[in-house]
Amino acid sequence: MENGVKKLNFQATQTQDMSDASAITVRGVLNNVMGNLNKDDHREVIPLGNGDPSLFPCFRTTIAAEDAVIETLRSAEYNCYAPTVGLLPARRAIADYLNSDLPYKLSPDDVYVTIGGTQAIEIAITVLSSPGANILLPKPGFPYYEARAAVSHLEARHFNLLPESGWEVDLEAVEALADENTVAMVIINPGNPCGNVYSYEHLKKIAETARRLGVLVIADEVYSHLAFGSNPFVPMGTFGSISPVLTLGSISKRWIVPGWRLGWLVTSDPNGILQKSGIVESIKGALNVTADPVTFIQRAVPQILENTKPDFFSKIIGLLREDADTCCDKIKEIPCITCPNKPEGSMFVMVKLNVELLEDIADDMDFCFKLAQEESVIVLPGVTMGLRNWLRITIAVEASALEDGLERMKAFCLRYAKKQQAMNSIQT
Repeated sequence: MENGVKKLNFQATQTQDMSDASAITVRGVLNNVMGNLNKDDHREVIPLGNGDPSLFPCFRTTIAAEDAVIETLRSAEYNCYAPTVGLLPARRAIADYLNSDLPYKLSPDDVYVTIGGTQAIEIAITVLSSPGANILLPKPGFPYYEARAAVSHLEARHFNLLPESGWEVDLEAVEALADENTVAMVIINPGNPCGNVYSYEHLKKIAETARRLGVLVIADEVYSHLAFGSNPFVPMGTFGSISPVLTLGSISKRWIVPGWRLGWLVTSDPNGILQKSGIVESIKGALNVTADPVTFIQRAVPQILENTKPDFFSKIIGLLREDADTCCDKIKEIPCITCPNKPEGSMFVMVKLNVELLEDIADDMDFCFKLAQEESVIVLPGVTMGLRNWLRITIAVEASALEDGLERMKAFCLRYAKKQQAMNSIQT
């Protein structure tokens, strides 16, 4: 009986760990915010919280991608299980796709196909977890890293991104946080949630810092090439000869197909450090005890990567650039919200919320819950990403929906504005 009780207590602890981790994810928080929608409000819900532009016709994926999937599915040759590491044609195509931006050549053996970028994160965190180890994460950042680290009992330490410097990494803070138990640092570029794109020079400094600390870099590049500002996208793998890099990517965002769940984890490591340290074997072992991406989607990857025309990418970049302009212009009309940096990449912008100018709004979480209930607009509270009293706004939506959502947000803020502030806004 005693053993049975211990087992139940252990299971309860594991369940609580998973529940706590779920509560801090983007999905978990947005589900709670959406639960506050007013069913009597018959206006269209404006989704400015999640990064899924596929909901809007203007962001439809390319016909080449659709044709590739249909052709592969109808062949009836890929209804089977795939190899643990992924189909060889997919791995070869992904390596070739990434090689166009790298100073050295990846091979298919450097590529592991995953169920979207999410599973790539899970695998990376799993193989790096060990008793007493810690990982350095950006703040603000993507909370799924914290959630997976918590489940794997890997200590998370946070370094700041600096809004006054275009959300660059505070490298002095990174060096101060690291110790002999630090296994890796995470870089998200183009940035989620900040919409920043790092320069070649800054990425090189990050690699040099990682080398001094003796850690690898996990480069989250799910939004690769979605850059529309002054800095072009530069893959972190460019600096793999300075410090080993685990690159995470997917077709989800650039091809506007998040539901296809096709991603990759890539070892960018020309010096073979990851092989010698056993991390490569650990990646294969972790993949052996998890599920695989859908086989026919894997087999369609070569055609998707090879047949997509440049004008499709140009169209998406143009839409995002226009939405970024619209968002920043509209934010200027809302006195309690400021945008310190215009987004230059990805699909998001971080804006600062001044709750001191509002009545009966406690913080960013309270703001988002009441905004959903009263205006049917969904925005992600910044505390989810690590910054209290900030908001993450998704710009990858239909232009009319973005304008409508920001107009509703403006009306909401004026309704809750302290009296003097409201009078000033009306006079202005």
